[in-house]
Amino acid sequence: MNVNDTDDDLTTRTGFRFHVRHATPQDGAIVAEFFKHVTPEDLRFRFLSGMKAVSHERLAEMTRIDDPHIVNFLALSPNETLLAVAMLATDEDDQRGEVALTIRDDFKHQGISWEVLAHICRYAERHKIKSIESIESRENHSAIELERDMGFKALDYDDDPTLVLLRRELSAADVGDAVSR
Repeated sequence: MNVNDTDDDLTTRTGFRFHVRHATPQDGAIVAEFFKHVTPEDLRFRFLSGMKAVSHERLAEMTRIDDPHIVNFLALSPNETLLAVAMLATDEDDQRGEVALTIRDDFKHQGISWEVLAHICRYAERHKIKSIESIESRENHSAIELERDMGFKALDYDDDPTLVLLRRELSAADVGDAVSR
């Protein structure tokens, strides 16, 4: 995957404007600061664990650029406030991707998650990825609803009834439909 085509200026349905770009190792400090503005519940949903803080190792993973199968996205406001952190990790053949997205608590309900996820779907389509998946806690109703609204199908997650797998098959028509909604 090519991180050079991750940058884009986006506008939500509410008119909120922001910029999306790939993360770099130099972004470690702003990503660490970002997680101070994420609720404990959202932290649990993002990492599917009860961690209280994001470790230095995880922060390094979210800002690395040396793995061709992982792209980390940052959504920034015009004043450079980090609004959301997202990741797309693909299998070895770049056919199936897994997405994870976290939004800062004080910027929820403005359409940012929708636009970032749509941006990642367009990125995946350009890179010929066939499907995107997300593993969610069944308690994360807002993420499940968002993904279902964007055409993801909910499936049982093998061996863990507390989780749900959401999968979206990608095609040019599907990506266009999601964006024009």
